[in-house]
Amino acid sequence: MISDYFNLALKNLRKRKLRSWLTIIGIIISVAVIFVLISLSVGLSNAINEQFQILGSDKFFIMPRGQLGAPGTGGAVELTLDDVNVIKKVPGVDEVTYFVIGNGKVEFNKQTRYMMVVGLPLESEDLFKEGFNLDIEDGRFFKQDENRKVLLGWDYEFNNAFNKAIKPGDSILINDESFEVIGVLERIGNPQDDKNIMISYEDAKDLFNSGERVDEILIQTNGNVNQVAERVKQRLMKFRDVNEKTIDFTVSTPEELLESFSVILNIITGFLVGVAGISLLVGSIGIANTMFTSVLERTREIGTMKAVGAKNSDILLIFVVESGLLGLLGGIIGVTLGYGVSKSVELIAASQIGSGLLEAATPLWLVAGSLAFAFLIGSLSGVIPARNASKLNAVDALRYE
Repeated sequence: MISDYFNLALKNLRKRKLRSWLTIIGIIISVAVIFVLISLSVGLSNAINEQFQILGSDKFFIMPRGQLGAPGTGGAVELTLDDVNVIKKVPGVDEVTYFVIGNGKVEFNKQTRYMMVVGLPLESEDLFKEGFNLDIEDGRFFKQDENRKVLLGWDYEFNNAFNKAIKPGDSILINDESFEVIGVLERIGNPQDDKNIMISYEDAKDLFNSGERVDEILIQTNGNVNQVAERVKQRLMKFRDVNEKTIDFTVSTPEELLESFSVILNIITGFLVGVAGISLLVGSIGIANTMFTSVLERTREIGTMKAVGAKNSDILLIFVVESGLLGLLGGIIGVTLGYGVSKSVELIAASQIGSGLLEAATPLWLVAGSLAFAFLIGSLSGVIPARNASKLNAVDALRYE
């Protein structure tokens, strides 16, 4: 019986092809927009989760409060090597590393760029590599007590950041000082990270006159990361003579960072889906309007069906199924269009800005949910016209001109 309703609904839609296509445009656009937004949001969330899994659940960060932007951009508060030494003595802390960042004038191939230069302690390179997911693509990492050596991000050799590949063995100038390139890092996927320039902490002190300043501290624990983070926080507060109201540094565990990213993503996605919902509302009104018109055009047909024994429930289901199929057809085209757009955005992000974080995820639940949602919206939009059709009096309907 249900198959008969679907066959009849398809037959009626084919009779009115132009009107059907015009009706479902709103559904197509809204489903495509919602699909793209959720697909990219899920993909970005998955990429962020992968980065945190690489980082590990046994590490956390400390940064001075009041920085103007990324580490090294300055602020009223500074952390120093004295803070690092205090942290090393806290029970549960296994290893500590840190870095300082300066804005350096970098010269190569008769060109000058102003780039962020990272100075890191060479004695804790393993933790630094693990914490920031660094691997060597070409050359090698630092050796102990080296100076005037530099590690470069992937872009400098493989994306020609200076219009010429910089390879291990080449020399570059940083703040007019010569540095030998010893290695190039593997691609990370983030444009900023792939332009990293890394030197030793001691060289950074000389170049930027940064003294004992550190811009970020990475701590690896051998116990519960939240408990150790709290102990470090309390010890640093005591050492820096601050309290909860005047605390001048932030402690960020992986859970807190992940929650922050999730909240931001959910807010942005919710807002954009809300905007797309307006398009969906327009599409549903279009379906309702079409079904009202269809009821008027088929009044005599409804009277004939009732005269040969069709029940009110049969008439109701015929029109609800028809409007649902309009929504489903719009959903199928919308999902297909949305998939193509989301994949295009992923390719553009990868090729133009070199970021691998913006990925299009197409889980089965997203496809099935989009189609079911489109069918449901279509069906609900046709309920009132279908109810009106089912209540028509058979005799009056047969007399309708």
